[in-house]
Amino acid sequence: MIRVMLVDDQAVVRTGFRVILEQAGDIEVVAEASNGDAAVDLARWHRPDVICMDIRMPGGDGLSATRRIVGEATETPPAVLVVTTFDLDEYVFGALESGASGFILKDCEPEELIEAVRRLAGGYGLVDQAVTRRVITEFARRTAAPRTDAVAAHQLTAREAEIVRLLAQGLSNVEIATELFIETSTVKSHLGRAMAKIGVRDRLQTVVWAYQNGVVPR
Repeated sequence: MIRVMLVDDQAVVRTGFRVILEQAGDIEVVAEASNGDAAVDLARWHRPDVICMDIRMPGGDGLSATRRIVGEATETPPAVLVVTTFDLDEYVFGALESGASGFILKDCEPEELIEAVRRLAGGYGLVDQAVTRRVITEFARRTAAPRTDAVAAHQLTAREAEIVRLLAQGLSNVEIATELFIETSTVKSHLGRAMAKIGVRDRLQTVVWAYQNGVVPR
């Protein structure tokens, strides 16, 4: 079972998400919080696999909560799925920098929410498909001058760095394999090793790291 925590200041939203997710059969909602501060405490106690996080909440916002939850984790942190009203909300970019694994719009279809939770639980970060490339492009534009993590960058092989660069440019595993004339399974293997070296848990945070560390030409 995928263990999920819901964080939203509106009880009706939490109730709706609980009903949708628990009907999936392989997802269990283990905790609910109405603000970011409570979410941090509950995350330590329940150790969910995925957290559906609202951003704008009184009593502790989701942005600070995401940073604390991801930063304080002594083991693999939970994947944070930001649930937002606006597709290019300013807070989305801050959430990505804070360690969120993806975001989805509040008016998404029930099946989209379920699939997003499953993907994050499986280690695949995502951005709502309607705005994926827009978000990556805008994130790259907003990112300050690269702050190279010299140790991690140096540890990547030439092939790993190349695959990370193509991933950050928005290519899928299949597209990367075609571009480099290699098997898709080989792409996944190289990408998995690269993610372990740079210390991220999913594809989206790999993209964030790539832009922050100058792997992608600006």
